[in-house]
Amino acid sequence: MTDRYPTRIEITGEGPVLVHGPVELITPDGRRVCSERAVTALCTCRRSRRYPMCDTSHRRCARSRRRKTDDDQNETFEDDRQC
Repeated sequence: MTDRYPTRIEITGEGPVLVHGPVELITPDGRRVCSERAVTALCTCRRSRRYPMCDTSHRRCARSRRRKTDDDQNETFEDDRQC
């Protein structure tokens, strides 16, 4: 085991994926994107003008609306078709 802590990745409910620590990304077109920030926000809605980095575009238009079902253990996600 090494002294280095594993990279922590945090998946948020309505926003970006948060990567704690430095990260190097390779986009589908082969471009390399590096970030040395303490926390890097990765876009999951694909609305960001800085994709793959999040620019908070998701705040202007929610991707989906949550609706609780009768069973509190389950959640249903519906497309609200606003975008």
